[in-house]
Parts: sequence; structure tokens; C-alpha cells
Amino acid sequence: MTEMSSITLLLVDDEPSLREPLADYLTRQGFVVHEAEDAAKARSALIQLQPDLVLLDIMMPGEDGLSLCRHLIETKKIPTILLTAKGEAMDRIIGLEVGADDYVVKPFEPRELVARIRSVLRRATRPASEPSEDAHYEFEGWRLDPLKHRLTDRDGAVVPISSAEFRLLTAFLDHPRQVLDRDKLLDMVQGREAHMFDRAVDNQVSRLRRKIEEDSRDPKMIQTVWGGGYRFAADVRRIPADQA
Repeated sequence: MTEMSSITLLLVDDEPSLREPLADYLTRQGFVVHEAEDAAKARSALIQLQPDLVLLDIMMPGEDGLSLCRHLIETKKIPTILLTAKGEAMDRIIGLEVGADDYVVKPFEPRELVARIRSVLRRATRPASEPSEDAHYEFEGWRLDPLKHRLTDRDGAVVPISSAEFRLLTAFLDHPRQVLDRDKLLDMVQGREAHMFDRAVDNQVSRLRRKIEEDSRDPKMIQTVWGGGYRFAADVRRIPADQA
């Protein structure tokens, strides 16, 4: 991330009364802003455009924001902030589960949104781990490539993993056999600015267990510590990329 004027935003919202004044405000703050009135227009824009961050309304006619959010996270790896209404708590949880980086509730203060944008961009450019960030993690025969966000099982098969699941797994792998409470996981996975719900953390843990545990109902690696949080109960090795 360089100068603020080089940061490009894609603002996707079907309400001109919100989208247009907000685009003007963000432009005055030094961002380069492109607008789209629905998911179809956003997908068309993304053919030519590679924004640094997407501001995405959840409730839109046609394809909704959650579907577009999933596409952005899984295929584009673009940081995303959801714009939600007060009554969309479940949608916010689902959006965070699929990998959205943050959300703001309408009506919101534009200055707060700018602070959220800057916070998400700082996290997006922050190294995932201090030492040997290109080194692979290995645990119980599994391997995680942190640069390619690629998880492979004991047989070498690639297991699809969302951005949110990747961040959660990385947090566990960086702190093996330590008890991590929900607040600590929120700090490491989303940052406190995201205001995630405890339930969202629990749901992400459940989804990750279904990916890596032999029996997700009787997990051996991601253990629940009652009253404390979660512990990754497996040995973790870091293997240099050139030896992986």
C-alpha cells in the first residue's frame, strides 16, 4: 500500500441516494472510487478493475451481496467490507464466515467507514507471520502453504479453504497447544475493529473442523476448552518453502 490516492475502491450499492454521496465523500478523502449499482455491474467492472477493497451492500436486487462476497473472497482475494442494515445480523455472521473483513451498519458515519477501510487495508498488507513467512506449516500429515493459501491433506489432495478459515487455521498453527479464548481469536483473525460475534468464531471453528478432523463431532486437533476457548492440540512444524 502506497499513497492514499493510489488506493482504489469499488462501491457496490443499489441505492443512489447513499452510493453517490458516499462516493463523493471517499473521493474527497483521496480514494479512487468506482461505483456499481448491482452485483452484475460489479462483476463486469472487475473484468477490467482490480480494486484494493470492495464496499458491498448485502441487500440488492438480483444477486445479493453475500453471493458476490463469496466470489470476491474465493476467486479475487479482495478485502471486503459489508454495508448492512440493522436487521441483517445473520447475514453479517454469514458474510464474516465466508471471509468478509469487516462490516458497517447503515446509517453510518462516513468518517467511521474511512477508519474501517484504513484498518482493513493495514491488516491486508501486514505479514501473516513474522518468521519465514514463506515456510509451510505441517501438522498431522497436513500441510498449509501460507503464500498460496493452499491446504493439502495427508494424501496430498488440495482441500478448498475460505479466507476466513485460512486466517483461523493460521492463528491456531502459530500458537499450537495454547488455549486461545474467543477475544484472542477475534484479535488475530479479524481485528477488534470487525466486531465479530462469538457465534461467528464458533461457526468458523466448526467449518474448519469439518475440513481437517477425521470426525468433526469428536475433534482431536481443534479442542474445545470449556470456559476458555480453543486449543490446537497437535505438533506443528515450519518447513522452508524450498524443502516443502
